Formats: sequence, structure tokens, C-alpha cells
Amino acid sequence: MATSGTAAAKNAPATWRNWAGNVRATPARVVTPASVGELQEAVRRAAEEGLRVKAVGTGHSFTAAAATDGVLVRPQALSGILSLDRAAGTVTVAAGTALKDLNRDLARQGLSLANMGDIMEQTVSGATGTGTHGTGRDSASISAQIRALELVTADGRLMTCSEKENPEVFAAARIGIGALGVVTSITFAVEPLFLLTAREEPMRFDRVTAEFDQHVAENEHFEFYWFPHTGNCNTKRNNRSQGPAAPPGAVSAWIEDELLSNGLFQAVNSLGRAVPAAIPSIARVASRALSARTYTDIPYKVFTSPRRVRFVEMEYALPRERAVEALRELKAMVDRSGLRISFPVEVRTAPADDITLSTASGRETAYVAVHMYRGTPYQAYFTAAERIFTAHGGRPHWGKVHSRDAEQLAEVYPRFAEFTTVRDRLDPDRLFGNDYLRRVLGD
Repeated sequence: MATSGTAAAKNAPATWRNWAGNVRATPARVVTPASVGELQEAVRRAAEEGLRVKAVGTGHSFTAAAATDGVLVRPQALSGILSLDRAAGTVTVAAGTALKDLNRDLARQGLSLANMGDIMEQTVSGATGTGTHGTGRDSASISAQIRALELVTADGRLMTCSEKENPEVFAAARIGIGALGVVTSITFAVEPLFLLTAREEPMRFDRVTAEFDQHVAENEHFEFYWFPHTGNCNTKRNNRSQGPAAPPGAVSAWIEDELLSNGLFQAVNSLGRAVPAAIPSIARVASRALSARTYTDIPYKVFTSPRRVRFVEMEYALPRERAVEALRELKAMVDRSGLRISFPVEVRTAPADDITLSTASGRETAYVAVHMYRGTPYQAYFTAAERIFTAHGGRPHWGKVHSRDAEQLAEVYPRFAEFTTVRDRLDPDRLFGNDYLRRVLGD
């Protein structure tokens, strides 16, 4: 069967690695479809040959959700805004569009998403497919802002999904983990561009945990970072503002975002990896160096920041009322252990949503994320943290390291069987399956 040059497979199999370098795969071939028709053709051909199919974005997931030994689809040629409906407040974009490009294009149109995560390198399909989120009292994950989507199913058909059209698939496919098909386009809710005022302020761990519910209630977007081996945190409160815009100055922004958060942080982590015993002292000095700052800018410039220091991450979604207790247990565990943790622990929140396998499905949620510098052994820390999180009813982020399996996940996701029923109907032969999905969804 002939294929166009843009969709042609590379001659020699090449090893694919994710951003963190902890997942790799060697697909039989890689395809880069330049149209939905080419993608449908690639899916049909893979099915005829008995090869499995996975789409991969920028590889920012820490799990093997996109790994395959079959056909690896790179959707980046399917990019850009396809349509914009100001009256309906929606924008439709191709699946391979990078969030950074979408954010910038929307801003030029005087529009914005309501909420977003803290990085914007991912493709829109990769970010939504794994449940990427930011923090918000009232506004939820990027997936919760989806109003419609299209995906190529295992038989090569193009299916349109929304609350009115194939609603049971829509409920599941907004966070589909790549199990239901290959997403080709997504329609997001958007709103007129607005300003956010960010207030960053150091705060002691005991105070921020004691006042956690108050901070969440009083701010549209609240998050904080705790520095292990210390009692110090940095808090961030983002709230809508009438303006005027007052972005950080070029020098202060470079110091904060490039020197401290990337350049110096890289050096500190490299030192910590070489001399783990130095990490607690480094953490105490670094956390005491934090200072308060306030600035006002358009949303994506406030919500997101560059992340050039590579790491491995595990994140659990907890019932919000259990978060503080879990955090205190996590701190106590680190304090009494011989672990040396150079990355801060990140805490965010989300309102309940109605997406089948959303980590916030049906409940007010707090997220606790633990990280380790790339190349540093993380298993002992993550295992101990996971034990605490699961004891509090935690749900693991679909794109981040965890050890849960389908039986365990079915206990914390009340709509788990609903998702697997949709999967059985759309992909009975598991064309879009892989080892990760077999573990977390069953077979």
C-alpha cells in the first residue's frame, strides 16, 4: 500500500525515549501523518499487519503510556487552530498542536484557556490524554475544558464525540490514556483574555498546612512547594486582576526563571547527586533564600514556567480533606529516613469533575507531587510516598510514575468499569494497547 512522503515510515527502527529518559521503546516504524486521512490509513495498515499503534507527543509523561513495539504515530504535523467560534466561546485545534503555540495564538486573538498546568511544551492531545492539570478552586484540568473531540478508532473510522454526540465515549475520551483511539482534534472552551496577579511568598510548613483550606477558599488558584529536610515552603496565589499588567522586569524574571529555577537549580541537583549527604544543607540554604514577589500578566505567562532541569515524578490525587494529614505523614517519613530529596514537593488543588477516569472525578481534590532529579535512584522515596498516598485513597496521575494495577485502580475510580466497557467496544483487539495499559486497565 503506497503512502505519501510525510506519512512514510523511517527505514531503520530507532529507539524512542521520553523527556525524563526513564522510558524507552523501539517501534517497528514511526509515521508522521500530515492529514487525518493519512492517519486513518496508517491505523488500518497496522491492524492488517497485526501491529499495535500508539501516538506520542513530546514525551513529557513519565509512564510508558505511549511506548510501543508497533507503529509509533507522531502527530506534530497535525497542528494549528482549525476553527474559532467567538460566539460559542470555543476553539478547535489539531491534536499535535503544542500548548505553547495554542496559548500564544489564543493570546494574539484576545482569548485564553481558563486554567492550565505549569509547563506548556506538551501537545494538546498528550496533555489532555493523561489528565494534565494546574491548580484551581473553581476551574479544573485542561481535559475538563474540552467541549468536543475527534478520534480515529481501531477500524479506521473518524468518530466525533461531545456531550450530544457519542456522549459515553466523550466522557471517557477526554482522558483516554491513548486506549480508545488516536485523537485528531480537540475543541476547547475559551474566554476573553484576562490578567492574573501572582503573589509568591515564603511560608513555614506548619503554617501553610494549618491554613491550607483557608488559602484554597480565598484564592482562585493556590499552590505551594515544600522543601524536604526543612520546614520551609514557597506559596503562590494567582487571582484575576483588573490590571494594569505589571510583568516581572527582564532582569528579575531571568534571575528567577533561568538562573534560580533552571541554571542554579541544575547545578545544585548535580552536586546533590554526586554528594547526597550535602542535600539537607543545600535545601536549608536554598529555601531560606526565597523572597516574596508580586506581578501581573496574561494567564499563560503566570501559570507556566520553563522546566529545563529534568526529573522523574510521581503525583497522587487525594480527597482534599485528606491532603494535610498525608503531607504531614510524608514530612515525618522523610525526616526519620535516610532519604536525600533535592526537589521540592508540589501541592495543588482541583474541583470535582465528571470525566470517567479523571483523578478529580467526583471529588474535590488535592494533588501531591514528589520528584527526583533524573539519574538519581527514586524507587525508595516513591514507594514510601505511594504507601502514604494510597492509604488516604489516592489516585495516581496517569502520566506519572506509580505501581498501581487495574484491580487496585478499580477500587478508587467508581467509574472504572464504565471506561473499560467503552474500551472493549471501541478496541476489542487492543490495537491501541501496550504493557502499561494492560497493567492499569486490565486485559
